Amino acid sequence: MVKAVVLGAAGGIGQPLSLLLKASPLVSALALYDIVNTPGVAADLSHIATPSKTEGFLPPDDGLAKALTGADVVVIPAGVPRKPGMTRDDLFKINAGIVRDLATGIAKTCPKAFVLVISNPVNSTVPIVAEVLKKHSVFDPKRLFGVTTLDVVRASTFVGEITKTDPQQVVIPVVGGHSGVTIVPLLSQSSAPLPSSFAGAELDALIHRIQFGGDEVVKAKDGAGSATLSMAYAGAEFALKVIRAAKGEKGIIAPTYVYLDDAAKSLVGNGVDVDFFSTNVELGPDGVKEIKSLGSLTDKEKALVAAAIPELKTNIEKGVAFINAPKL
Repeated sequence: MVKAVVLGAAGGIGQPLSLLLKASPLVSALALYDIVNTPGVAADLSHIATPSKTEGFLPPDDGLAKALTGADVVVIPAGVPRKPGMTRDDLFKINAGIVRDLATGIAKTCPKAFVLVISNPVNSTVPIVAEVLKKHSVFDPKRLFGVTTLDVVRASTFVGEITKTDPQQVVIPVVGGHSGVTIVPLLSQSSAPLPSSFAGAELDALIHRIQFGGDEVVKAKDGAGSATLSMAYAGAEFALKVIRAAKGEKGIIAPTYVYLDDAAKSLVGNGVDVDFFSTNVELGPDGVKEIKSLGSLTDKEKALVAAAIPELKTNIEKGVAFINAPKL
């Protein structure tokens, strides 16, 4: 039995994410929570011929606690989407409060659940969840993940197009964080190597597209939303990897934004001295089984990592301060 919970299930990411989880035989119970419309979304999904039972909850009558009771995996796409001209940092003021309140519910109701954070800005919202869990004395760094899978999916897609390779067969570590310059694709480690002639401006353009692919979608949707469908796909892909590992499948490795203690920072290397960082992680029954080294990097990749660190530090400090700053 695996109970998955989606917090923010009626939104642009939440609905397709819930659909993908409902369709998976790995999920036996699916609980949906949002401030509106979740009973309708749950009723709609409940007509799909898969074994999992689906329920929808709203805030009244202790709905959040009811949704979270018995949860094994909690995925959080809740929050407002980006609009044209809006940065991930602009989302912070609204989404930070939403994530804080949901994290409080998790701490009180299902502190042993795996928590997968999609809500942007991920670089800051994951530290927010960590600080809330610490305040309730239930923080387990092995069970908290920032979902950066969309960056990996984009990198695989774009490189697949260039190399004429099935993108589902392309594996590229994408490390750092989940916004702009903090997104560092390790293209030298791609399972589908780029042509040797692919360098200079072409390589820079590809890196920029991976880093700022979200802007491409926001612009194309022209005010109608952000990257919801691709994020739902990526979120479900990572959630199902966590579930598969929890059920005992071995050898599952994926980049994800996780807490680094001093030993992990030393292992990752390359000047990474931040408390949260996305790197390849081997998943296991208890969540994070092993944090992997970045491996051998090109000079360009080392420069990208170095450029990401100051931004990540600022993002992390912002999330921590949101919870710990003295209240007026």
